[in-house]
Amino acid sequence: MDITNTGKVEGDEVAQMYIRDMISSVTRPVMELKGFRRVTLKPGETATVTFEINPEKLSFLNEHRERVVEPGDFRIMVGTNSKEFRTVTLRVE
Repeated sequence: MDITNTGKVEGDEVAQMYIRDMISSVTRPVMELKGFRRVTLKPGETATVTFEINPEKLSFLNEHRERVVEPGDFRIMVGTNSKEFRTVTLRVE
């Protein structure tokens, strides 16, 4: 995601990535914070922030307390807060 400082002074912003497992064998959070990055930007400066999504970020403990990644759709939400974000769907088969 691109973040731009539209102000007149240097400032910090925190990009956040949340993941939601759309259908799971156990109850999961609606939004689970899986990554964040703080960037410092000068006035007018733009930075691109990227997040890596790996099996660890998609895994959870199932009913047998085993760490698993179940197939299905995951909602990936990226923004600067938990209410305003962009969303894409990732399918794991």
